[in-house]
Amino acid sequence: MDEHLGYGNYERSEDREPRDNYRNGTKGKNIRSSYGEFQVDVPQDRNSTFEPQVVKKHQKDISEIDQKIISMYAKGLTTRQISEQIEEIYGFECSESFISDVTDKILQDIDDWQNCPLDEIYPIMFIDAVHFSVREDNRIKKLAAYVILAITLDGRKDVMIIRADGLTGMKEAIGTAFPDTEYQRCIVHQVRNTLKYVPYKDMKAFAADLKTIYLAPSEEQGRAQLERVTEKWEAKYPNAMKSWAQNWDVISPIFKFSNDVRKVIYTTNAIESLNSTYKKLNRQRSVFPSDKALLKSLYLSTLQATKKWTQPLRNWGRVYGEFTVMYEGRIPC
Repeated sequence: MDEHLGYGNYERSEDREPRDNYRNGTKGKNIRSSYGEFQVDVPQDRNSTFEPQVVKKHQKDISEIDQKIISMYAKGLTTRQISEQIEEIYGFECSESFISDVTDKILQDIDDWQNCPLDEIYPIMFIDAVHFSVREDNRIKKLAAYVILAITLDGRKDVMIIRADGLTGMKEAIGTAFPDTEYQRCIVHQVRNTLKYVPYKDMKAFAADLKTIYLAPSEEQGRAQLERVTEKWEAKYPNAMKSWAQNWDVISPIFKFSNDVRKVIYTTNAIESLNSTYKKLNRQRSVFPSDKALLKSLYLSTLQATKKWTQPLRNWGRVYGEFTVMYEGRIPC
């Protein structure tokens, strides 16, 4: 409209040349999109010569446009960045409020997804968190988005829950609610936390020694290797191995399983790959304007990531067969 009339929205009349055409408010218009119907306010001019560029006159369907907006929002772009991208690529203006209206249409999809029924049994579950900054009451707070990636009975991945709040006492909570569940600490994180005490010159040798612990064929041999490695490095790096002894009860369950099962459960690589999708959002936005904006971005990023999940886990048949023997009566044959 600014270009059409030749002056800005808040430019005073004495600062512009006399004209016979002026702004004449807005007119509501119902349009259809991929996410249902909603209303947009279309600017009007007194002479009715203005031609809208995003939603043209008599146009009722914007499915093509809103899909592009949703795709960019899923990649972490803000409403302002999307508006700038559309103007740069397509040559027309698209207001931030219009973009927000389009993305709000997925809120019902999010609600349906969060309330969908869960499977009765999930043989394996990975739990991790990604942290985000969110604006609330003119302050910035840190939120942890907790993600539960579950493996279904047929070996496929399924994102069960995303929620943004505090969470402590995971081990204790699982032990209380599901006393027969095996709780396994991520070995990769355990190794990383150990090596942060070790300088680069000794890191390779130290990491090789740690492998002898978690790759041992039995818990007894793993414990023996733990004692050997601790004795070898304790004088030089006294704090490095303390967490292994302290957390042995949640490190050792892995020794109960064969190599096929260990490859599935000994690391959280599966969920870390998913979390890398979420972490890209942080690179696009340093602060989310609201909890709702964060939830929309997480949901759309999840949809993008899960498009690639078309096949069950490798060697899942062997893994499942072992589970049915170890947990007889708990997992269907």
